[in-house]
Order: sequence, then C-alpha cells, then structure tokens
Amino acid sequence: MITQFNGLTEDEKDLVLQAPALVSVLAASDDKVIDKAGKADAIKLAHLKTFTADGLLLSYYNDAEIDFKKHFEEIVKQFAPFDDVKRGQLQKKIESVKVIIAKLNKEFALTLYASLSKYAEHVKKAEGSVLADFLFPLPIPGLSA
Repeated sequence: MITQFNGLTEDEKDLVLQAPALVSVLAASDDKVIDKAGKADAIKLAHLKTFTADGLLLSYYNDAEIDFKKHFEEIVKQFAPFDDVKRGQLQKKIESVKVIIAKLNKEFALTLYASLSKYAEHVKKAEGSVLADFLFPLPIPGLSA
C-alpha cells in the first residue's frame, strides 16, 4: 500500500484510489450517457496516466489502475442515468476526495492534486467541456499556493 496513506481509514484509502475512475466517469458522462467508446477511452487514459505520472505518484497510479475498470463500472452503475441530480452527487463524491487529499503529506497531496487537476484540464480540452472547472474550481485549503 502507499505509505502516504498511513493514517487514513480504509474507506478513505479506497475513495482516493477511486479518484481517477470518478474523474473519468464524470468526463465520459458529459453528454449524459457513457458509450463503449467513452468507456474504452477512459480505461486507456487511466492506463496512460500510470506511465506518465510524477515519480512520487507511481505507486498511487499503479494501485489505482489495478481496480480501475471495476471502479469505473461500479461508479457508472451508481450514478446512471447521468442527469443533473446524479452528476451533482458524483461531484459531491469528488469533493470528498479533495478533503481526504488535504489530510495527506503536503508534498504528496500537492502533487496528487496537481496531477488530477491536469487530468481534468486535459479532459476539458479534449471534450470541450467545463469539466476542469467543475471538478477543481476552488483551491483546497492548506494545499493551494
């Protein structure tokens, strides 16, 4: 397990490991539906992130990738149909991840937050959506410069 996760509950650890899948589902459901192509793209992007991540995050992304597909499918089931109410609930779940990230070692937390923000920005540009602003519109207290 990731040493920076010491001090988190098992539920908190699990939720932080689900962050890439949560972000991917929100991105893939931007048009209110997730098709096979959207799912495949999300899985591909998560796999790529494992190889392009900051060295400090390699173990995080390796662990997150292990159950990414399972998490992605569970999140899709939980939040479908992707209407405004369900997408709002998904955003609240992402907000709770941000609170947990703020509990981590500051260097790791800043690096992870920046990595997830870059991912959201990448999706925003790729999808032409407001996803990055939706996911990370405000700084995390104690983490943002």
